Amino acid sequence: MSRHSRHPELHRTDRVGWLRAAVLGANDGIVSVAGLVVGVAAGGASASTVLATGIAGTVAGAMSMAAGEYVSVQTQADTEAADLAVEKRELHEDPHSELDELTAIYRHRGLQPALARQVAEQLTAHDALGAHARDELGITDTLRARPLQAALASAAAFTCGAALPVVTALLSAAERVAAMTTIATLLGLCVTGALAAHAGGAAPLRGALRVMVWGAVAMAAAAAIGRLLGAHIT
Repeated sequence: MSRHSRHPELHRTDRVGWLRAAVLGANDGIVSVAGLVVGVAAGGASASTVLATGIAGTVAGAMSMAAGEYVSVQTQADTEAADLAVEKRELHEDPHSELDELTAIYRHRGLQPALARQVAEQLTAHDALGAHARDELGITDTLRARPLQAALASAAAFTCGAALPVVTALLSAAERVAAMTTIATLLGLCVTGALAAHAGGAAPLRGALRVMVWGAVAMAAAAAIGRLLGAHIT
């Protein structure tokens, strides 16, 4: 029996694009909408105003996250496309120099000159542009920019995260909205932080604590501003 494991290896880099967008969206949804709810509630607003603020914040935030992610990742995709176009042109105009360039890359990675040349020739014959994209530009199918995927993941995650403070505000008594939303927010951040850290291969407790700390700071700031403005307005 072979001593090598027959089980496929689990790699996390193939999920980094959508995972980053999803974690950012969920945490932003929880914190930003909870901050709105807590701030407005602390200012003495009515239950209907608090709920309307939370829902409006959810819709606006989800659209903003989707647009921001799409524009940002599309810029990356445009840059990758431009670099690939340059490589394609250079491969057509000066294939010998490009082969030398690829050979030098493999030599710098530790291959003997003859072997580096052989590897470069074989990879060029198989897929010249793919070899240069991967080994010269660092562009791979796994890590390639996917704007629409990032936008949808971010918007969906934001909406799911924002649902926590909105539902909490809906179910809480008017005088306890701020306190209950803060508690629910910190618990939600604990869960999302731990899950994100686990999915990324990090310690769940550390991931939970770091988002909870920032969430607590955000809730405290929102409550303070809400009380201050509410006192002045009323």
